[in-house]
Amino acid sequence: MEKITNLNRLKKSKLVAVIRKPKQEQIFHIAEALIAGGVEALEITVDTPGSFEIIACLKEKFGTRAIVGAGTVLDAETAKRAIEAGSDFIFSPIFNEEAICLANRYGKISIPGVMTPTEIVRAYQAGADLLKVFPASILGPKYFKELRGPLGHIPMMPTGGVSLGNVAEFIRNGAVAVGVGSTLLNKQAIEEGRFDLLKETAQKFIEEIRKAVVLEEKVQNEDYKI
Repeated sequence: MEKITNLNRLKKSKLVAVIRKPKQEQIFHIAEALIAGGVEALEITVDTPGSFEIIACLKEKFGTRAIVGAGTVLDAETAKRAIEAGSDFIFSPIFNEEAICLANRYGKISIPGVMTPTEIVRAYQAGADLLKVFPASILGPKYFKELRGPLGHIPMMPTGGVSLGNVAEFIRNGAVAVGVGSTLLNKQAIEEGRFDLLKETAQKFIEEIRKAVVLEEKVQNEDYKI
């Protein structure tokens, strides 16, 4: 039940913040700013020093205010460590069937990385909950529109290259959520301790997503009337 609740929450909020290699003394300020800005899913990449400890601490500090997961997971062993640390979801840049099976075994959300239609179908058949289409910067929003026809039953989300300028188009073209890193977590702002800017950027992303969802629902309703 917890997995289903978290999965529905992720799909409803539609925004996963990808936090890569933050400094230990910055992580809580970053997380607090993002959550205050409306972000409900935080990803800590496992190439971050002390990533598993960070995941555990975020889970303890923020409780139900956000779901927390591990990113850049390449194998089942790493997925197991992340789950033991409290990860709600396992994000990966690749399709690793063992990692998907392990996440399912422990009742956690599995989001493997895929690129081609064949990879998408195979990963979904292997039990993935969402498909991370990566790198989105190369494929673009129109790729999702093309996939929507034959593979519209498979939930997909872009990561890599999602910005304020294209996030709405990704949503309108069928993405159920988006993963956002550097365009959400401004390095300079973080170094200067201006975490209020992270909150403002998060709010802008949430607003763009909200407007895209409303527009898409309007279009679907009009199509239904026809």
